[in-house]
Amino acid sequence: MTIHFIGAGPGAPDLITLRGRDLIAACPVCLYAGSLIPRAMLGWCPPQARIIDTAPLDLDAIIAEMRAAHEAGQDVARLHSGDLSVWSATAEQMRRLDRLGIPYSVTPGVPAFAAAAAALKRELTLPGVAQSLVLTRTSGRASAMPERETLTAFAATGSTLAIHLSIHVVEHIVAELTPLYGEDCPVAIVFRASWPDETVLRGTLATIAEAVKQAGLERTALILVGPALAEQGFAESALYSAGYDRRFRPGGGV
Repeated sequence: MTIHFIGAGPGAPDLITLRGRDLIAACPVCLYAGSLIPRAMLGWCPPQARIIDTAPLDLDAIIAEMRAAHEAGQDVARLHSGDLSVWSATAEQMRRLDRLGIPYSVTPGVPAFAAAAAALKRELTLPGVAQSLVLTRTSGRASAMPERETLTAFAATGSTLAIHLSIHVVEHIVAELTPLYGEDCPVAIVFRASWPDETVLRGTLATIAEAVKQAGLERTALILVGPALAEQGFAESALYSAGYDRRFRPGGGV
């Protein structure tokens, strides 16, 4: 039997992959990450499925549930919000399963930054403006940041920054980034991207901290910073230009 780690996406039930939905429907046991998973997804579980909210459980208890299901010959759908490749705490679970010899699979999900960009209707990389996106966060109680991974270091590149799990220290972020991006640099904050109560704040490094204070945002918000968020004068990509010679349009489409 297999433990299926599933990225459940940013919030909207229809932003899960078809594979993820089908695995939920096929597994008699479902472990899900509390308030981060929409209740509608649990409706895809089979009748009589054992459904467990892991929010109050520690790692030992979570692995114990997985081990019990495996020993009973039951597949498990293990739901985490967003995508599993970043800040999902799946690596430590997989390591435990490796030690126990319990097989598992991994199904990716729509990441929060992609849902936030969709809400903003913005491309986060623009020709001549920014061609890199940095996914980062600030230090927190659950996990400290390595010394070399600082906002200052990332900001020096001029890339678009997607700062996760840090809305509570927005004033610190503003202080770190303003010397490098300038106080007029655009900022967008997306609270609970794709959920019914999604909230979007737009501003600059000079104004965003006050906007966050006025809105009362304290958690589950992504901070996006960089000139690509508002730039309109960027050059067009050569990809679709008439003279661009490529495999599927040899000779520049002439």
